[in-house]
Amino acid sequence: MAEEKVLVVDDEEHIRELIKFNLEKNGYKVICADNGIDAVKLAKEQAPQLMLLDLMLPGMDGLDVCKEIRKDSNMSGMPIIMITAKGEEIDKIIGLELGADDYITKPFSVRELVARVKAILRRTTMKIVEKTFKIGNLAIDFGKHEVLKSEIRIDLTLKEFELLQILIKNKGRVMTRDFLLDKIWGYEYVGETRTVDVHIRHLRQKIEEDDKNPVYIQTIRGIGYRFNFGE
Repeated sequence: MAEEKVLVVDDEEHIRELIKFNLEKNGYKVICADNGIDAVKLAKEQAPQLMLLDLMLPGMDGLDVCKEIRKDSNMSGMPIIMITAKGEEIDKIIGLELGADDYITKPFSVRELVARVKAILRRTTMKIVEKTFKIGNLAIDFGKHEVLKSEIRIDLTLKEFELLQILIKNKGRVMTRDFLLDKIWGYEYVGETRTVDVHIRHLRQKIEEDDKNPVYIQTIRGIGYRFNFGE
């Protein structure tokens, strides 16, 4: 297996070095940037498999970097874990709104950060042997992580694709928010079920004709979500 590359973006040198040391100890190749402008440049040039992105950066902050990454078709699927010194819910939600796959708040446990990186990269590189699934104007290739809407490719983040995949795989079942948090994020996310709602909203905006009146992803009030197979 090729060495996986992680881009670490933080303006504090000791934090960059701490993360770099621990990721390299776990077998990852690490490249670093101390500002947002260089982060976008390195992401384009080096094509990392994952980005650890600090929110507060000089030149271009983490939210703007996230925007740039998500609107570039060559990088839009790269997982982003946002690092923030702020603990307010609004910062977490804004990051998720802009396409971050996960976040971790300073001060953080290095062991937890490495575990999150491993979990995301493991899911990203995991081989799926199922055939293309088709319904209505959607075609999903689980092996290629590719979604076509009316034969036009749409770019989903890793978490958006995983949500769509698990909803489709669990035909006829209602997926609770807590279940989705556990299966997609892979660790305890106490009190953060809104994380699922944010990603579902983004997913609907991309795959539905009218995200305010969704056809594919149904909300089961007070419980969670279910994929509609039209049966």
